[in-house]
Amino acid sequence: MHAALWISKTGLDAQQKDISVISNNLANASTVGYKKSRAVFEDLLYQNINQPGGQSSQETELPNGLMIGAGAKVVATQKNFTQGNLITTEKSLDVMIQGHGFFEIQLPDGTAAYTRNGQFTMNDQGQIVTSGSGYLLQPEITIPVDSQQITIAEDGQVSVRQQGAADQANVGQILSTNFINPAGLEPIGQNLFIQTGASGDPQQGTPGLEGFGKMVQGALETSNVNVTEELVNLIESQRVYETNSKVISSVDQMLNFAIQQF
Repeated sequence: MHAALWISKTGLDAQQKDISVISNNLANASTVGYKKSRAVFEDLLYQNINQPGGQSSQETELPNGLMIGAGAKVVATQKNFTQGNLITTEKSLDVMIQGHGFFEIQLPDGTAAYTRNGQFTMNDQGQIVTSGSGYLLQPEITIPVDSQQITIAEDGQVSVRQQGAADQANVGQILSTNFINPAGLEPIGQNLFIQTGASGDPQQGTPGLEGFGKMVQGALETSNVNVTEELVNLIESQRVYETNSKVISSVDQMLNFAIQQF
């Protein structure tokens, strides 16, 4: 079997995965707090026919080797955690992290997950939870029933003004969680990430201090997907896919010609 057929096949497989990554980015272009991904490619092992630097005679050596590649593959998808744009909602429980950090969320099994989506609401007990699944924000914060105004400061302090009270009362503190390698977090859907060995341990701190992003109430962070850029990437991947397909067609024609001649 001609080696170019298998090499082009790896190219088709790699571009299919790349297109899947791009399509997921485009599908989440309107998802609050979504971070775009990119496919990471590697070339495969080489068939080493002549080693560079090998002896070509008693006194000379090969300046270049003869090595035939085996194609390409996608080895990883890498998240890009650049800041998304700010959109103003004026809702008291919409919170955006301006800078580095994540909100910590408690999953139903008691483990921790992390998100950049600050679309929060309250459950039937007045606890602040995620809008989509109702998972608790950590540390837990409960809003009193008679609260008339909720204020979230840049440092994460949550205070309320209760009915009949002149001053606001502090009811909790939103902390920011960061990782030494956020790209090592594992996305699990629902705008959530979980810790892995590659991400490092979670480091919590006060928003706005020691490198942690500050809180912005009444605003949300949009997806950092650039639709125009993704469409260009899609066209590029499509052209590479078509080129690999043409290589397979050309090799097939060459083999047919050889069979007919011999």
